[in-house]
Amino acid sequence: MRRALIALLLLAPLGFLLFRLFVSGEEDPIKYIYTVTGGTALTLLYATTSLSLLRRAANLVRYRRMVGLFAFFYAALHLGNFLVLDMELDLKAAFSETLERPFIYLGMLSFTILLFMAVTSLPPLFAKYVRYHRLIYPALLMTSTHFVMAQKVLSPLQWGVVAVMVFIGVLKLLQRTGRVRF
Repeated sequence: MRRALIALLLLAPLGFLLFRLFVSGEEDPIKYIYTVTGGTALTLLYATTSLSLLRRAANLVRYRRMVGLFAFFYAALHLGNFLVLDMELDLKAAFSETLERPFIYLGMLSFTILLFMAVTSLPPLFAKYVRYHRLIYPALLMTSTHFVMAQKVLSPLQWGVVAVMVFIGVLKLLQRTGRVRF
């Protein structure tokens, strides 16, 4: 029951996105899809890495894989928006755009890591590849940088993303070294 409620909560941004696109209407739907899917993927990546920090306060670590897979799902929607709606399946133009804009390149690299992690999250593969799941940290760094660079202006929101990234990174480092227990 709890797993189903968490899944519904994780699907809420998609429901909100679809409502805004098809019911209330959006002036620039492609940009709006980028914003919602990218922001949700980034938020869920942070949540995935933060669940172990909250181990004592709330035992949610067992849902980390589900949250991570939903982060991948939203990242896939984000990439799909780029390839299908923005680039109109013109792979040559998409490749050219990726090379010209460094933030897109970072997003593609991050997505590649997330794809690997999603595939190796399946039970038969997880035991073999679990140590590679530490790649979540470089993926999170690249995704955060992708998010900040895509905005073109460092607003308080982007500074907040950087602050959260640094805060979680420091806490995880302290947790790994055994200096702090959560």
